[in-house]
Amino acid sequence: MRKGSKMNRTVKATVGLVAIAAMSLTGLAACGGSSADDGKGKVYFLNFKPEAADQWVALAKKYTDKTGVQVKVQTAASGTYEQTLKSELAKSDAPTIFQVNGPVGYQNWKGYTADLKDTGIYNELNNKDIALKDGDKVVGIPYVMETYGIIYNKDLLKKYTELPGAKIKDVKEIDSFDKLKEVADDMQAKKDQLGIKGAFTSAGFDSSSDWRFKTHLANIPLSYEFKEDGVTTQPETIKGTYLPNFKNIFDLYLKDSTTAPSQLSSKTGDDANSEFALGEAAFYQNGTWAWTDLQKAGMKPDQVGMLPIYIGAKGEENQGLATASSENCLCVNAKASEADQKASKDFLNWVVTSDEGIKALSEDMGFTTPFKTFDKVKSDNPLVEEAVEDSNSGKEQVAWNFTMMPSEEWQNQLGQAMLAYAQGTGSWDDVRKAFVDNWKTEYDNAHANQ
Repeated sequence: MRKGSKMNRTVKATVGLVAIAAMSLTGLAACGGSSADDGKGKVYFLNFKPEAADQWVALAKKYTDKTGVQVKVQTAASGTYEQTLKSELAKSDAPTIFQVNGPVGYQNWKGYTADLKDTGIYNELNNKDIALKDGDKVVGIPYVMETYGIIYNKDLLKKYTELPGAKIKDVKEIDSFDKLKEVADDMQAKKDQLGIKGAFTSAGFDSSSDWRFKTHLANIPLSYEFKEDGVTTQPETIKGTYLPNFKNIFDLYLKDSTTAPSQLSSKTGDDANSEFALGEAAFYQNGTWAWTDLQKAGMKPDQVGMLPIYIGAKGEENQGLATASSENCLCVNAKASEADQKASKDFLNWVVTSDEGIKALSEDMGFTTPFKTFDKVKSDNPLVEEAVEDSNSGKEQVAWNFTMMPSEEWQNQLGQAMLAYAQGTGSWDDVRKAFVDNWKTEYDNAHANQ
């Protein structure tokens, strides 16, 4: 994500949608009660991904038209999923399908997760090991394979390479932070010749955009640290070994940007998407899920490529993109009525096996999914094709460690410290404290009652 974060990763999502009360209702939902009057049960899906809100609503309507089962889709505003889920689950008409952020997020909602071991959606997984499990119980199903990095405009990079004194002749020469910085600095210096406003799109810290930095960018130094230290499960503390490298790339985003740092607090995901689509910037940190919005904004598939996020770590010339199954897993509410649970499981199975569902996920939402039924689906998302090529290149993909981040509050405090640093009202030491010291604080908070 946000996603994807998407994720959180994954979280991820890029459009600045309005508050949840105004979002994504099919208009077919029953009000109140635990199941539909006709005994079929009903479905209420609380969606994590704002960028796919409209597509989920359209798909839900098709299912209702086909089966008569009422399906409501509501989408939490970007950055508010956990608090929205807490509020909605407390209601009598609670979500029957919701999402958790891997094993860390699961701890908050483990009492609400039904066993999905005997469901169609679980049995359709190509690799059942990616399912979220608690002992023998299958509690969550990841439904998106996602990749992120630095998306680049091929036309602008070609135009740059043709300028006198260009630092590269081909974008493939960018295989390290030093080379990325050299090119970005030169493009920034020659922005008038290139017709751009900056090398990078705005690093916005509005809630529709900040997840790209407090989660996705923060994952890169974490990934290197965890790999170096052999960390495979959530640690109580971290060292921040690669924080200087984190500063390298963030400083580059700020310096070679379309936007002054003083404006970043209000810059949205839509702003960054627009800047990139309009050719105002050559580089845009985001993931495969961004293609839907870029395409809507008028970009063509042959205009985009994707680079790894380089931070100056040793051996990064062999680093690939950040690729993983989404950290966000679909769960069925164990506290819903049996009829609603069955209706929800049936709906999820239909989503991943029907022609309508396969088209919606792969084409309309632009997702790459981990299910057998999608094996023959060829994506028309050029960023997915880049991800496939990268995964076959022999380079080492960057692991997604979002699920090890101790809490959403850790991410939020890191984001606040990064914004203050960018605006000159805080120091990098404040970022270090939010990154390292607050990890222990939030870990302890999350495990206080266990």
